[in-house]
Amino acid sequence: MKKAAHNPIFKIAKLNIPKLLTVSFLCVPLVFIISGCAAQSTPARSLLALSKSDHTLSIIDPVSLKILASVPVGSDPHEVIASADGKTAYVSIYGGGSLHELSVIDLVAQKPLPSLDTRPLMGPHGLAFANGKVWFSAEGSKAVGSYDPASAKFDWAMGTGEDRTHMIYVTRDGKKVYTTNVNAATVSILEDKATPPAYHEWVQTVIPVAKGSEGFDVSPDGRELWTAGAANGTLSIIDLATKKLTANIDAKAVGANRLQFTPDGKRVLVSSLRTGDLFIYDAASHRELKRINTGHGAAGILIDDDGSRAFIGCTGDNYVAVIDLKTLTVTGHIDIRGADGLAWAVRP
Repeated sequence: MKKAAHNPIFKIAKLNIPKLLTVSFLCVPLVFIISGCAAQSTPARSLLALSKSDHTLSIIDPVSLKILASVPVGSDPHEVIASADGKTAYVSIYGGGSLHELSVIDLVAQKPLPSLDTRPLMGPHGLAFANGKVWFSAEGSKAVGSYDPASAKFDWAMGTGEDRTHMIYVTRDGKKVYTTNVNAATVSILEDKATPPAYHEWVQTVIPVAKGSEGFDVSPDGRELWTAGAANGTLSIIDLATKKLTANIDAKAVGANRLQFTPDGKRVLVSSLRTGDLFIYDAASHRELKRINTGHGAAGILIDDDGSRAFIGCTGDNYVAVIDLKTLTVTGHIDIRGADGLAWAVRP
C-alpha cells in the first residue's frame, strides 16, 4: 500500500485556515459598511437637479441637502420632470432645437433606462407630467407633443407655428396646454375641444407678450398666467378666462429666465440669468417685495410644497442656491456644475 504523497502547499493552507477565517470574519462587517455608504436609497420625496456640465441628474435628499446619487443623461440636458408615482424621471436633451431625445431614469434603482427618440419632433425642452403622460415642447419643430408610458408610444402632437416654442404647462386633465414662444414674443393656449366620441379638435389662441418671454407659470387658482420677458424685464399677465393680456409690470428683471408662483399663490418668483437676482413680487398688488442676489446667473426655480424654501439653479456659479422664503435670505448651496433644471419626485 502506497503512502499518500506529502503536499507542503496543503500543509501551509491547513496551518493558516484559522488565520484566514479570522481575517475573513473581520472583513465582512467592513464590506457591508462600505456597501452601505456607497448605495444610499432614494427617499420617498427627493429633489432632482440637472448638471449641464457633467450631463447628469442628481438625486438629492431635501432634508440634509446631500447628493445621494448622480445618474448619467444625454449630452445637453435642460429640463427634468418626474412621473406621478415618483419612480421615473424624464430629461429633455435640447441641443438648441437640434437634438431629439428624452433621457429616462429609474429613480428607485438610480440608473438610466433606454432613452426615447422624439423624432420627427426636434429640440425637446419644456416638460410636464399630467394625465399619466409626459408632455414636451419641441422647439426645433415649433410644436408640442406627448408620450404615453403605459403604451410606450408618442400619442399626440400639435404645431404652434411660433418661433422657439420653449416652456410648457399642462392642466391636470390634459385638456389645456400653455407654451411660451420666445422669439415670437407670444403665449400659445392650446385647448382640446373634443366632443366625444367622434369629434376631436384642438384650438390655438396666440397672445402677444413681452419680448423674450420664456419662463412662466399659471397661478394655483388657474385664473392667471404670468410670464417674464428677458429683453427688458417686463412681466406680462394674462387673464385665462378671457385669454387677454391684462397687465404689464415694469419689473426691470432683465435677463429673466424662469418664473414661479408660491403654492399659496401670494408671491411670484422671477430669476435672472443675466444678473443672478431673484425678484420676489406680490401677486395681488404687483409690487416688488425684495430682490435677492443668488450669484452670477439664476435659472431654474423650484419651491417647497409648504412654501418655506426655494431652490434656484445657478448655472454659472455651479450650485443650487437655497432660499428661506420666510426670511428672504440665501441659507445654503448644493454643489452642481452648471445647475439648471429642477423638479420634485414624490412616491406615495
